[in-house]
Amino acid sequence: MFMVIGNTPRDYAWGSTAAIAGFRGLEATGSPEAELWLGAHPGSPAHLLDPASVGHADLAAWIEADPEQSLGTRLAEAARLPFLMKVLAAAAPLSLQAHPTPAQARAGYAREEADGVPLTAYDRNYKDEFHKPELIVAVSDTFDALSGFRPLDEVRGVLEVLRAADAEAPEPDPGALDLLESHLSGEHALRDTVEWLLRDGRGGDTGEASWVIDRVTALAASETALASRYVLSFETVGALADAYPGDAGVVISLLLNRVRLVRGEALYLAAGNIHAYLDGLGIELMAASDNVLRGGLTPKHIDVAELLDVLDFTPIAPPYLAPVEVSPGVTSYRPGVPDFELYRVEPAAGAVGRSRVSLEGPAIVVVEGADVVISGGTGASVALGRGESVYVTPDEAALEISGPGIAWIATTGTTVQPSV
Repeated sequence: MFMVIGNTPRDYAWGSTAAIAGFRGLEATGSPEAELWLGAHPGSPAHLLDPASVGHADLAAWIEADPEQSLGTRLAEAARLPFLMKVLAAAAPLSLQAHPTPAQARAGYAREEADGVPLTAYDRNYKDEFHKPELIVAVSDTFDALSGFRPLDEVRGVLEVLRAADAEAPEPDPGALDLLESHLSGEHALRDTVEWLLRDGRGGDTGEASWVIDRVTALAASETALASRYVLSFETVGALADAYPGDAGVVISLLLNRVRLVRGEALYLAAGNIHAYLDGLGIELMAASDNVLRGGLTPKHIDVAELLDVLDFTPIAPPYLAPVEVSPGVTSYRPGVPDFELYRVEPAAGAVGRSRVSLEGPAIVVVEGADVVISGGTGASVALGRGESVYVTPDEAALEISGPGIAWIATTGTTVQPSV
């Protein structure tokens, strides 16, 4: 069964005023549009364009009422769509954040439930029992992000540039950099530095961390910094300081990998990965959860102790998720989690202008660029235009996609077959 779905973009302040409208082929309203949610998440479930066909107005209500038909036998008992697909458009930085492991999510949720913390409380950390791994694929020409702690030799390289900039300043002030480096010299350098910045930096302009934040912000704008190999990182410091002056996240950003994806490249953000999206349009796919531990660049609650428990401080290279061309015109993004996989299908790039994807669970398809026609295993078919989307029940089993557009397919545990 094909159920055409739609939704209203979320108007978070960091959203682009034009990118999602452009993706959908609509005239921009001039207001921020940050995320278009395509799923059954209770915060913004996709609405059904033909509600009379199943007797329900949105996808969440239909799944709750008829999980066997909507989700298939494998997922019916849980009665829950395990993934959420988004079209995301950032025109300003999002908060620094990380997500828990399944065990951390279960334990944290149980603890806050036992403590009687309301789900809507400002300081509630765990809204559900689920983990929230996610991936992002660049749809715009570039997509900028911070992701994971960078190798310590790169952190030292950043400090060397800042020291050179300080030495060349009209009034050198190396004490702030000495203090920062002292926190970065211990056995648990990254953890200790992040904790100090978050705890001491929250004291306004009275804490030592505030001195460091202000000095690093000034030095990052110097000609020396902006001519260095870390120019993107230092430009990011300036942008973050403009948006969140004095925030600990400004300095924390220099401890993280500064990533610029080009169209089609992807990041996979596993549990514990500290990250922030900065700018660009992408397809985001995640486990359906609200569990977010924030670490700066936000007016929202920051639980420093819980964040430190969740964060993975192991330095890593940027966590790119390499796409795999599984057949002509079909590319997969497979992070190796049971909750979701993503496919980019460009039928016109196939040998005969159509491609085939097999399903083992439900799917959501959103169309980019131009029209596509999708046919399923039951003999049903649907034509979708630019920016339109459809929910696919598992009984379709296999999708054949044709047309000049691009189909982004989110699903669980699928296998791609060769083009036919």
